[in-house]
Order: sequence, then C-alpha cells, then structure tokens
Amino acid sequence: MNVRKTILPAAAMEKLLKKAGAERVADDAKERLIEVLEAKAEEIGQKAIRLANHAGRKTIKASDIREAVK
Repeated sequence: MNVRKTILPAAAMEKLLKKAGAERVADDAKERLIEVLEAKAEEIGQKAIRLANHAGRKTIKASDIREAVK
C-alpha cells in the first residue's frame, strides 16, 4: 500500500470539487488535486518568504501572499 504524507485532507478536496459542480469524485482525482494544490501552495509560500525577507521581515503577511500569486 502506497501511503504518502500530505497536508490537505481528501475530504476537503471532495468538498471543493462538489462545490464546483461535480456529482461524484474518484479517489484518484482527490489525490491528484492534493498534489497540485500542495505544490502550488509551496511555490507561493517560497515566493512570499522571499518577499518578506526582501522587506526585512521574518513574518509572512497577506500582502506577501497576494504579491506572490501575481
């Protein structure tokens, strides 16, 4: 059995996809969405950290996240 450590729960992925209009969601779709969202979140986080460091801060602010997403 392949057990991976993820941060986001599969149930949350199902809720997101159903909110978007899906009637049913396969387990592999939930897992793939977790992979994609966690990778994107890490990328945004790294950019936000660089922005905060450039501003001389250790604390990540919402404005850093907004700017990192652009």
